[in-house]
Amino acid sequence: MKKNRTILIAGLLLIAGGFGYLLYGGIGENLVYFLEPSELLSQGETAYGEPVRLGGQVVAGTVKWDAEAIDLRFTLTDGKEQVEVHSKKAPPQMFREGQGVVVEGKLNRSGVFESHNLMVKHSNEYQPPHDMKDPRDSYQNLIRSESD
Repeated sequence: MKKNRTILIAGLLLIAGGFGYLLYGGIGENLVYFLEPSELLSQGETAYGEPVRLGGQVVAGTVKWDAEAIDLRFTLTDGKEQVEVHSKKAPPQMFREGQGVVVEGKLNRSGVFESHNLMVKHSNEYQPPHDMKDPRDSYQNLIRSESD
């Protein structure tokens, strides 16, 4: 009986110790901050090599995609500062110029943000057709605008 109680207490202490380590010790190393280009660049030397999520808009005319080499380059801005982004992954289907994106990665010493993950921002809000229009008309307009 006393042996079972000792094992139970030791097990509970082990679980509590592991949970305490995760809360206080391990979580700090795994935090990834969300920044905009101006915030990242304002950090100076401390910004290099730190994992962050960088959010902003893709600058028009800066997207360079090489499908054979799987090499994507573009510039990201928050309206104040710009950061060149490099990724060795194919962009999501909704990726385009002027689009809001979030990239995960690190700023290297040459000032290029090396991304390992690219996420496209999009609205999940449904907007019904205005002025009680037939939804099929909106669909036809969408097809025309994409093919133009």
